[in-house]
Amino acid sequence: MQTFIASIFVFGLLILVHELGHYFVARLTGIKVIELAIGFGPKLIGWTKNNIDYSLRAIPLGGFCRLLGETPEEASEPDSFPQQPLLSRAAVLLAGATMNLLLAIVVFFIIFFFIIGVPGTDTARIGYIVEDSPAEAIGLEEGDLITAIDSNPVTEWEDVLTLISAKPNEEIALVIERNGVTRELVVVAEEAPGEDRGVIGIGPQVDRYRFIPSLMFSLERFGMVIYSIYQVVTGQAPLDVAGPVGIIFVIGEVAGTGFVNLLLLTALISISLGIMNLLPIPALDGGRLFFLLVEAVRGKRIDPEKEGFIHFIGFALLIMLILFITYQDILRWMGGPSN
Repeated sequence: MQTFIASIFVFGLLILVHELGHYFVARLTGIKVIELAIGFGPKLIGWTKNNIDYSLRAIPLGGFCRLLGETPEEASEPDSFPQQPLLSRAAVLLAGATMNLLLAIVVFFIIFFFIIGVPGTDTARIGYIVEDSPAEAIGLEEGDLITAIDSNPVTEWEDVLTLISAKPNEEIALVIERNGVTRELVVVAEEAPGEDRGVIGIGPQVDRYRFIPSLMFSLERFGMVIYSIYQVVTGQAPLDVAGPVGIIFVIGEVAGTGFVNLLLLTALISISLGIMNLLPIPALDGGRLFFLLVEAVRGKRIDPEKEGFIHFIGFALLIMLILFITYQDILRWMGGPSN
């Protein structure tokens, strides 16, 4: 049940945000929206407002925002998608992936601002002590303010890291302030496993509700994920592909470790979904954007029937790929043989 609820939460949020991107930009650009649906298959709930159908459907693995002009009979209508300027159509197609990327930043921000906080790097105050570490052995405590290391004044956490890292397996003299009283302590730094740097087992204090640091930390994590995807694309890191079934299993496992980790996974999947949708693959938003680019270069639109056929072939191949990956997911998670 936990896996089911967590999967509905993750997929529902990602799909809702993606389709709302298409929906709002379409309405802003004057394109008529016929239906906004979350999920596929039979309708569970449906209603109509302002001549737009809204529905929640049985299979929560997708959704759609149906615009006027997606069939040849509607293409000539003045408020249909094909009749709008090229930039308006491009904006609508970009909106879904853009919303997924923005969602990831918002989720990161919620985590760092409201839940776990961000490291207070603008101070040298100790936020936590690692158990069985040199710092614990000499009596350092959470809340101690480090004012000097080896006679070097320190004011920021970067100063602390720099001076301690430079002395693996060496004695370090610390001056700390605790409850208004100054103390002098000596600690022997350990060598970080696999690294030529010293550590004593302390970390910075972590603060919540700090807007700018939380935003900067969120953007930094977003950039790290983008860079990791770039490494995969360029062959610098291994590719590990999972389909819907594999993602559901992962969601279930991560949900069991806590809500924060589930939010982190949601952000990662949202970034992946946003980037994947921008790839120039027929049937995806990126494929449709590629045709708009060709239209801009040629100065006239590609024949709608030819474009539709290419998207149909791309969709069929995409479904086949998803089925294949799903089959591999089932074998992997059920412990069967796979290549």
